[in-house]
Amino acid sequence: MRILHTMIRVGDLQRSINFYTQILGMKLLRTSENPEYQYSLAFVGYDDEAHSSVIELTYNWGTEQYDHGNAFGHIALGVNNVAETCQNIKLAGGNVTREAGPVKGGTTVIAFVEDPDGYKIELIQNNQANQALGN
Repeated sequence: MRILHTMIRVGDLQRSINFYTQILGMKLLRTSENPEYQYSLAFVGYDDEAHSSVIELTYNWGTEQYDHGNAFGHIALGVNNVAETCQNIKLAGGNVTREAGPVKGGTTVIAFVEDPDGYKIELIQNNQANQALGN
């Protein structure tokens, strides 16, 4: 078994596609429309779905905003340089909500950014993420 994708609901599909592709550097892998049930999908990721987990962006027609509740935490991305990635995200118009620095109670360098719908994305320094996983 493996994780295929994580689905999040978005209020503006094109705005979200732009964020994940232009600001986070993912690729738009595929899209689909379902007029009968009034929703549109876009799958984004860093590699083909056959080799990597991806994010499914779901736009339910006419719904511009969602209550995230208090159960969902964040999506985590490994990056080579957290501080540099934060700077690039800010230059591209992205929202950094926690600057690069060590995680509370540890040494792993992390940061947080927020997508246009308010979903949190954690950036983790690749070399430290691999050490934490025992690799």
